[in-house]
This record gives sequence, structure tokens and C-alpha cells, in this order.
Amino acid sequence: MADRLTDAQIAEGLAKLPGWRHEGEAIVHDFQFVDFVAALGFIAQVGALAERANHHPELTNVYNRVRIALSTHDAGGITDLDLKLADAISARAPWNAPKA
Repeated sequence: MADRLTDAQIAEGLAKLPGWRHEGEAIVHDFQFVDFVAALGFIAQVGALAERANHHPELTNVYNRVRIALSTHDAGGITDLDLKLADAISARAPWNAPKA
């Protein structure tokens, strides 16, 4: 099981992840896309990344907006697994998708 990070470690990790923020026991990012199809395509990419990492995010989709929340439930909060998956997700975000 991964170890839960301290607030200082979370802040340090988030400094390298533009658009991600700390909310309660998760790190969160809101993405906005051109339309629903682009948002859904992004969700499919995130799903593949999450499955490979065996670490599954909370995903919310409303039309062209996607909200992703990452937390390691076994650890009761945020771990390095969340920061690594956030980095991988950010690398897949289209350059033309402004952050909401």
C-alpha cells in the first residue's frame, strides 16, 4: 500500500502539475473541451491510463467538461500514485483544451 502524503508533499507535487488543486482528500482538475465527443475521447484515454496503473479516478462529465478527482482510498488520502496518474493524465490533455 502506498503511503499517504503530507500537505507539504502534496503542495510540492502539485507545483509541477498546472491546473491540479488539492480539495479535501483528493487532487482535482477540471478540463474543458470543444464538445462532448472530445470530452468523451479524453475520458477513454484516462480510463486506459488508469487501468494500466491499476489506480482509478473519480470521473465526472457534463457535455464538454470533465472533472477528475484522484485519491488513494486504501491510504485514506493522496499518495504518490495520485500525483503520477495526474501527470500522465495531464500529458494526454489536448493542447487546445483550456482548463476550466
